[in-house]
Amino acid sequence: MRIKSAEFIISNSDVTRCPKDRMPEYAFIGRSNVGKSSLINMLTSRKSLAKTSGRPGKTQLINHFLINKNWFLVDLPGYGYARVSKSTKKVFQKFITQYFEQREQLVTAFVLVDIRHKPQPIDQEFMQYLGESGLPFSIIFTKADKLKPKAIDNHVEDYKNILLETWEAMPNYFITSSSKDIGKDEVLGYIQQLNDDMVVE
Repeated sequence: MRIKSAEFIISNSDVTRCPKDRMPEYAFIGRSNVGKSSLINMLTSRKSLAKTSGRPGKTQLINHFLINKNWFLVDLPGYGYARVSKSTKKVFQKFITQYFEQREQLVTAFVLVDIRHKPQPIDQEFMQYLGESGLPFSIIFTKADKLKPKAIDNHVEDYKNILLETWEAMPNYFITSSSKDIGKDEVLGYIQQLNDDMVVE
């Protein structure tokens, strides 16, 4: 897939105010320092479509971007950000949950995970929530340029071992690096495939 156009449409914390269009949506979510904004900018070939910041937790709303005039990329607030207040965190969790449970246009979620770290309980818990809710998702491992190939393989294997304790199969996953454009074609190709499948149906 080649991204010809990418435009910001709306930010809000109220799922009922999300776009009414019946276009497919792909939601990106992860812990607040996982490199989500950089990944979105890499995928869309736009340097500042999603706002990057040295301060984690910058995304605090549901952000809709219209891609190629026919699908939405949805940038969701990071979960597990320790420096926001408990009350703010509850608000985040409420509208994130509402988005996933009410948004019929959602095709799949992409859960971003920093490949440099061992499996984190908060990521596992969020994936468990998606699985129990019957919500399809893929894992995007970020910052792959920071590790050697063998270390990447080892960390992915760690995830497989832990997830297969409760899952029948390892979820679909991608290895990416925003600074090196690694994984861009694979992620966009997957989205294109899902869009094509819906047209065929």
